[in-house]
Amino acid sequence: MSLDFRWSRFDELSTREFYEIVKARIAVFVVEQRCAYQEVDELDPLAWHLSATVDGQLAAYIRVVGPGDKFSEPSIGRVMTLKAFRGHQYGRALMGEAIRFTEQTYPDLGIKIGAQVYLNAFYESFGFERISEPYDEDGIPHIDMVKPR
Repeated sequence: MSLDFRWSRFDELSTREFYEIVKARIAVFVVEQRCAYQEVDELDPLAWHLSATVDGQLAAYIRVVGPGDKFSEPSIGRVMTLKAFRGHQYGRALMGEAIRFTEQTYPDLGIKIGAQVYLNAFYESFGFERISEPYDEDGIPHIDMVKPR
């Protein structure tokens, strides 16, 4: 199964595309992780959205927020693979594409993320370094990490 990437600005997404993204994000972040929080937020209209599809079906998703919108550095977030597509290393491919895009779009700024603690090793494998102690975000332990310039 081949993974196809598509980058979009918010205004380029069709209503159906954004619906599929939001439905998937809620399934993963709110339902699976049992975390009640404002999943759709003020950063969505500002972000770059990366949809990864397999045979036309949304398999994974990530968003990139520009410098100054969340952190002083650009930020990668809402990293997720839908349950039916896990176990194929799509998350690794997705993150690699997001880093490539972010470094090309916002050169020499580094990248900052708020990562779930259990994914520390995953993000370290891409060159991110932990810069904070664990903190609670919506009932889930997180840490701040940066990928230097």
